[in-house]
Amino acid sequence: MGEWLRGLLSRTHMNTAVVALAAKMARIIWAVLRSGRPFQMAALPSVG
Repeated sequence: MGEWLRGLLSRTHMNTAVVALAAKMARIIWAVLRSGRPFQMAALPSVG
């Protein structure tokens, strides 16, 4: 996720990147809560 965020920061304003990160985290949290399974970073699809 760090590479994704660094790339986003290089292309957009910091406030836009912060909102995008918050939305991404909210989607991850919602998926974890909905599935009932523990969060596993390795299971995330790569963004690119």
